[in-house]
Amino acid sequence: MNRYSFFYFAFLQLIANKQKHIAVFLICVVLVMILSIFIFVSSSIKQTILDTINTDADFIVSKTKAGKEVSTPTNWIDQFLLINGISNATQRVYGRYFYEPKQQYFTIVGIDLFDNQIEQNLKKIVKQIDIDKFLSKNYMIIGQGVKKLFDEYQYTNYYNFRPPNRSIKKVFIYDTIDPKLNIIASDMIIMDINLAKDILGIKQQNCTDIIIKAPNKAEHDMILQKLIMAHFDSLIIQKEDLLKAYSNFFDYKSTIFMILYMVILISFLLILYQRYLYIEHTQKKQIAILRSIGWSIQKVIYLKLLENSIIFVFAYIFGVGFGYIYVFVFQAPYVSKLFLGSLNLDVQPYFNSIVHTDIFVMIFGFFIVPILVTIIIPVWRIAITEPLEGMKI
Repeated sequence: MNRYSFFYFAFLQLIANKQKHIAVFLICVVLVMILSIFIFVSSSIKQTILDTINTDADFIVSKTKAGKEVSTPTNWIDQFLLINGISNATQRVYGRYFYEPKQQYFTIVGIDLFDNQIEQNLKKIVKQIDIDKFLSKNYMIIGQGVKKLFDEYQYTNYYNFRPPNRSIKKVFIYDTIDPKLNIIASDMIIMDINLAKDILGIKQQNCTDIIIKAPNKAEHDMILQKLIMAHFDSLIIQKEDLLKAYSNFFDYKSTIFMILYMVILISFLLILYQRYLYIEHTQKKQIAILRSIGWSIQKVIYLKLLENSIIFVFAYIFGVGFGYIYVFVFQAPYVSKLFLGSLNLDVQPYFNSIVHTDIFVMIFGFFIVPILVTIIIPVWRIAITEPLEGMKI
């Protein structure tokens, strides 16, 4: 039998047994879709956050008191700039503002528009600002999550903030942040740094923390020691620490999901194994006939493997396709909350399409390979029986 005839015969076998394969096909599509959704969402969020951290400073310094972070004096900046290896030191102002009606928080970020050292991620957000207009009165730029909340409570033009001194700060809406930055900016409000200090109750001579850039990685250990010696009451976080923390966070969630997924997959594989182990009379008789007319065990296994591979490969394609559409077209409703839930506003995410070959290989390895192995074993056990014994069944 030539190769074309062999493939044609396998296809005819698939059509003849289509009623038995439909349920397996649908279950496989669902399993692949669930796995694809998780991997796509996790990879997209992780890549976005890691890109954000990689464009941030090398050190973050904040003052502590009794083990708690407090406002950091801005005069520390001049001291840090005297340390060899530090190219820039900039104050940051940010904090959470509680919104009582919704029992959730905004994230207020203050920026100095005249500072050329604004973080790269903030530059993306404020690059088209008319500085003169923005500073002409109290303006702010709001994330999509904040906009949704303001629209719900009819704050279409401005919002009245209440600083700790019980005054009222009316701040007007200048613009909204690009939805593509929603993962990191949905709950964010950006305003002038001095206005942010007033609303958050931070004195003008203080800031939230200081970010430091040191281009030469070989000098980081030395710089870290000098920062510690400069102020023993400081908390110093390195970029590597943030990368490690976020990696551990995603690895933890990934481990939980993969354990649950493997439990489901193993249960399905056991059912599938039993289905092929106790294969019905006609299937056993068919294998026996093929063996009696001279088919080798290898060729019988190859036939069944090819027949089932068609089912699982199509299930893989459909499952990955549906998962891709769910995440990158519909932006993964409901599922995204498993990763992005917090005390802040609900994030309205925008998942950037991040598709690498290793992602598809990972999905294939977790799904197709175990299933094909599960099928080969019972088919092999039947194929090695004597042909005449199979005919008597």
